[in-house]
Amino acid sequence: MTMAKKDIKQYSLEELKELKRQGKDQTKPDAPQVEVDEAFWQNMEIVSPTAKKSVSLRIDEDVFEWFKNQGPGHIARMQAVLRKYYEAHKST
Repeated sequence: MTMAKKDIKQYSLEELKELKRQGKDQTKPDAPQVEVDEAFWQNMEIVSPTAKKSVSLRIDEDVFEWFKNQGPGHIARMQAVLRKYYEAHKST
């Protein structure tokens, strides 16, 4: 079980009202806050995202299910595989 799944909880309306009454209705931050020093800003590299094109693509069911079973972000991982293949073969 991933950390995100472990953090998911379901509450009834009554439970939420009771948590609010107790002052326990605040969520925890998604990520820790990190202070960065001047060196970070001097050495950073600005990267512009590349434009994406929405397409309809037929993929073998077993291949799609394998990527999907790896968890959230399966479409991005499929894109990363295609990008690596493209980069390896674009000069040929």
